[in-house]
Amino acid sequence: MIKFTEAALEKVEEFGKDHPTAVLRIGVAGGGCSGFEYKMGFIEEEEVDETFSKYEQEDVPFVVDKKGEPFIDGCTVDWIEDTMKRGFKFDNPNATGGCGCGTSFSV
Repeated sequence: MIKFTEAALEKVEEFGKDHPTAVLRIGVAGGGCSGFEYKMGFIEEEEVDETFSKYEQEDVPFVVDKKGEPFIDGCTVDWIEDTMKRGFKFDNPNATGGCGCGTSFSV
């Protein structure tokens, strides 16, 4: 299962205010320097079907694409904000490599 830090949960809730009938979707897509990229975004609740695993952390619901779930199971998602970068950061125990910018990974 994917876990969010407190900072990441706060941002998901903040961004979710603009999408009151949506749920956060997390997945993986082919691409990037290292082979796979993390994908996050909101989808409408009625789009959630059997191709997703449903989770909730501290009353914040989210879904994970079942096809990509084995690649990101056990990830911790954090929110970072500094002078160089601002955004979600994945700490993925399944990754065997990654690119310098941290947006793609290999397994």
